[in-house]
Amino acid sequence: MDDAHLQQESRHRADKELVMEIVNVTKSLPLGREKVEILKGISFQVHRGEFVSIVGPSGSGKSTLLGILAGLDTPSSGRVLIDGTDITHMTESKLAAVRNSKIGVVFQAYNLIATLTAQENVEVPLYVGKHVGSPSARAKELLALVGLSHRLSHRPNQLSGGEQQRVAIARALATDPAFVIADEPTGNLDANNGEHILQLISQLRDQTGKTFIIATHDPIIAAQADRAIRIVDGRIAEIVARDGADLSK
Repeated sequence: MDDAHLQQESRHRADKELVMEIVNVTKSLPLGREKVEILKGISFQVHRGEFVSIVGPSGSGKSTLLGILAGLDTPSSGRVLIDGTDITHMTESKLAAVRNSKIGVVFQAYNLIATLTAQENVEVPLYVGKHVGSPSARAKELLALVGLSHRLSHRPNQLSGGEQQRVAIARALATDPAFVIADEPTGNLDANNGEHILQLISQLRDQTGKTFIIATHDPIIAAQADRAIRIVDGRIAEIVARDGADLSK
């Protein structure tokens, strides 16, 4: 998307607070003597409280983009701003602090710590950096929010896949981040559990006002989002609103 489109998109949602801005992000990796261009100038904005899906075929650059948004990877060029702060060239220590306070991440494979209970898994991010209140109380509150008050003392191997993903979502919310990024959050679940997770994300967005950015192959999730950003061959092919309006023109 060029600068004109970026400005148009900004005007379209000018009444909402900006939580993330991606400006002409590129990413290339060496392959022998050549360079493989994975992202080729990605620009878009995300406003507080939005539910945005990032969709695209395998190899489109979707996962690479998600890693950059999460502060887990750096672009070759361009800028990433989180709550107005440019994280593109931050030192690892400062970036780690931003990840802990501003960014919640939900992985397809849950990534829970096997030896810890559900409550302890949610508490983990709260022992890094400074956070208000008791980690125990915050974990219990969030597990109640995702419907798992009865599973506080259960370890991951005692939970279903859907329950593990609920714990992972609660953990992502623990530090009250500016937004939550989810990478194929229903990818390891059957259709029924996947639908439950989608409903949960929608409910949490409504209840908490939290911003969700979800990478998915699932057209049902993409259709539920306020906007679907479709990536093809490292570029934004289109941005479509829930009502079908093309926002990329």
